[in-house]
Amino acid sequence: MRAAELVVECLENEGVEYIFGIPGEENLDLMDALIDSPIRFITVRHEQGAAFMADVYGRLTGRPGVCLGTLGPGATNLITGVADANLDRAPVVAIAGQGSTHRLHKESHQIVDLVNLFVPITKYATSVREPEVIPEIIRKAFKVAKTEKPGATFIELPENIAAEEVAEGTPLPVQDPLPPWPAADRLAEVAALIAAAERPLVLAGNGVIRAGAAAELDAFATTLSIPVAMTFMAKGVIPRSHPMSLGTVGLSGNDLIACGFGRADLVLCVGYDMVEYHPERWHRDPEQKVIHVGQLPAEVDAHYSLAAGLVGDIGAALSSLTERLTPRADNWAAALNRAIQDENQEHAGDDGFPVKPQKILWDLRQVLAPKDILISDVGAHKMWIARMWQAQAPNTCIISNGFASMGIGVPGALAAKLAHPERQVVSITGDAGFLMNSQEIETALRLGLSFVVLIWNDAAYGLIKWHQDRRFGRDTQIGFNNPDFVQYAESFGARGYRVEAAGALMSVLEEALHCGTVAVVDCPVDYAENMRLTERLAALTCPV
Repeated sequence: MRAAELVVECLENEGVEYIFGIPGEENLDLMDALIDSPIRFITVRHEQGAAFMADVYGRLTGRPGVCLGTLGPGATNLITGVADANLDRAPVVAIAGQGSTHRLHKESHQIVDLVNLFVPITKYATSVREPEVIPEIIRKAFKVAKTEKPGATFIELPENIAAEEVAEGTPLPVQDPLPPWPAADRLAEVAALIAAAERPLVLAGNGVIRAGAAAELDAFATTLSIPVAMTFMAKGVIPRSHPMSLGTVGLSGNDLIACGFGRADLVLCVGYDMVEYHPERWHRDPEQKVIHVGQLPAEVDAHYSLAAGLVGDIGAALSSLTERLTPRADNWAAALNRAIQDENQEHAGDDGFPVKPQKILWDLRQVLAPKDILISDVGAHKMWIARMWQAQAPNTCIISNGFASMGIGVPGALAAKLAHPERQVVSITGDAGFLMNSQEIETALRLGLSFVVLIWNDAAYGLIKWHQDRRFGRDTQIGFNNPDFVQYAESFGARGYRVEAAGALMSVLEEALHCGTVAVVDCPVDYAENMRLTERLAALTCPV
């Protein structure tokens, strides 16, 4: 068989369902080998979209998403999405064609050193130089991509190697490592510290979701009456309606959840990754004890000095701690939780136009089921989603916050719909981020998918304006003109809607969700709320 056919056999062995990418001259043999494979190739309109699709697919399923480009510009177009997956801890295997090995040693058309290009943004990057090593390379790429902390890997496949005949080769057995069981002496140490604390607080990170330990965290928090704050990427790890949920931490300024951190005498960081939210932001009192619970030891950081660390299976650790500790009767942060819930409902009936961010999110929550999926692009809207969206289940609110790249919204929604066709999917994006990868609407329509793209339209780079106004009291170079988004959507064959009054928003969303195809909703947003929020937080008095 050809080496390319062996690659496909190995991908099938890994359980790959989809490959997102674009055919090219240097991956011709691989594309031909896929014709008779059950793996479905998703032809996209830009390789960045392919990488974002693999990124979101990997994060939602826990199985590596696979993306494919050709050499040179095809491979470099993958870079942003691959880097995003790597810092968002999403398992991804990126594959790129390459020119013949006979011309890699010299200046040659479209040749760049792809392996060294991908080394800084992946966990593992290599080139296939002999067909016989393909099973080892594929197995290692998938194993490394899935192993904590998950991330991206990269395989370069030169065109002459892909076309070579291979005498023998079979896929290797899929054997992924299990996390270790937490050590008994460390469990006892951590349990003693928690028992001695008067105001313990959990900071839950995306690692809890990756470990499938949401139920154990719920039981831990419920039994011991310990409030839980979540990072952006851990939204929904316990339901926002849970009495122990304080919602999401992550704004740089003071807010109600920061009041909880200021009051806590012990912070139990579970599945926490400082790429999500740096400890300098929340660990300001040197007397406050910090405990790290994760599948890997804590990162070294001057602001993350530990009283104790517990390494091992997160679910097992939480269950063991719950069994060892005496249940508590009261929630010391109950008043804080009530204040946060009151704030979330404050603008439910607001009829101002353009529509306030809080109102948009409130109305959208009313029309989506608890396990429907919200994909957040990056921009000012991301900060409002992180702060206000009432996520009720793990992995139902996907926020890019490690690499935080604009343009993930539309391709991310496509991948979410492939991963969970039974659920409604909504992508919230800014008008800037939308146009970075809106061409993937055509891909979604070609696949017969249906989801909603909700554009927050302010004709500006709203997040940058917010930062400029806060720092300098003025802004510069943030405005632009937009196309007619309704006509733009309809030019693809999608449905287009425009929100023209706050009171019409919910009915527009309902219609868009049930139109049976891709729907683009143009919603003017009142980003004057950004500075109002800044002023409000500056004057905040903590209720606890």
